[in-house]
Amino acid sequence: MIYLDNCATTKPREEVVKAMYESMMDDFGNPSSLHRLGMKAEKRVKEARGYIAEFLNVDSNEIYFTSGGTESNNIAIQSFVNKMARRGKHIVTTKIEHPSVLNIMKYYEKNNFEVTYLNVDDYGYISLDELKSSIRDDTILVSVMHVNNEIGSIQPISQIKSIIKEINPNTLFHVDGIQGFGKIDISLKASGIDSYSFSSHKIHGPKGIGGLFIDKKHVISPIIFGGNQERGLRSGTENLPGIIGFGEAVRIMAKNYNEERKHVFRLKEYFANRLKAEIEDIRLNTSLDNMSSPYILNISFRHVRGEVLLHYLEDKDIYVSTTSACSSRGTDKSHVLKSIGLKDEEIQGAIRFCFSYENTMEDMDYTIDVLKESVREIRQIIMR
Repeated sequence: MIYLDNCATTKPREEVVKAMYESMMDDFGNPSSLHRLGMKAEKRVKEARGYIAEFLNVDSNEIYFTSGGTESNNIAIQSFVNKMARRGKHIVTTKIEHPSVLNIMKYYEKNNFEVTYLNVDDYGYISLDELKSSIRDDTILVSVMHVNNEIGSIQPISQIKSIIKEINPNTLFHVDGIQGFGKIDISLKASGIDSYSFSSHKIHGPKGIGGLFIDKKHVISPIIFGGNQERGLRSGTENLPGIIGFGEAVRIMAKNYNEERKHVFRLKEYFANRLKAEIEDIRLNTSLDNMSSPYILNISFRHVRGEVLLHYLEDKDIYVSTTSACSSRGTDKSHVLKSIGLKDEEIQGAIRFCFSYENTMEDMDYTIDVLKESVREIRQIIMR
């Protein structure tokens, strides 16, 4: 099997699975319980939180556990907007955000907030000049995705914060870091980010557990109420095996980060250059420089339907995707690919390849050979 759908989810590392199994057998106490088993579980939560805080170079009390990236985005954005609503009702975001951000924006628009959606260029980068002109006295929040989940474009987070600080220092800055966490360099403190969301299953950890950084200077109200877990911000019994697995995934990732990043960049560059040279009538929707994630490559195969090509590849035990997994079952065309100006035919023929440390050059060669034959066969059928 060649798995190239790592933006949708990753295969948990063996060490992660082992740590979770052991936690379910030995550390099954409720972290809120006062007895020895509860205290042992609480210690394991603290340990995992410490691994994540150390990787991000922030304080442990700035890290909160959630059920995943969608909840992290919701908690951060809704809590900030609800807190800041007295100061203004204007929000700035981009046209290529994840649905977990865009659907929040739609909700607030229905409730008398004004949202400015920044345009992007042909490779998914915002215009800093447009950002400057969009921030106003009543702008309370700017929310920008660090790495786009479909095309891999990396937004200049530090420059964005500098512009916010220059024009309206009271405006808060949330970053959806779910595709960037553990894959792209970022300094939360140096960049002045107010909140940053991330997820376990994108970094070879378990599903159902995510994280949220909130700068300790902020005191915000929760949107979920209950037993006051996670220092009152996110109530609910902690997903202990998930937290332990998440912490183990981050611990391993921290050791392997640079090596794995270089490895996948070589795969991406090799894969893209061979496809450009050997398959006609394609468009690379992802740049090949350091302004895009080394883990993501989006390509449009003209005169080919993406979902048909996906199943051709699947028949050869190669797994890819046509769009974000969170919206792949919908009937609408990708809002991201629309925003970068692709024609309908290019949107319909788009495939997203997402790499991991487990992929090899041999995987790339085999996939390219299968792609060449599959594209040729599909085009012959369609163009008869």
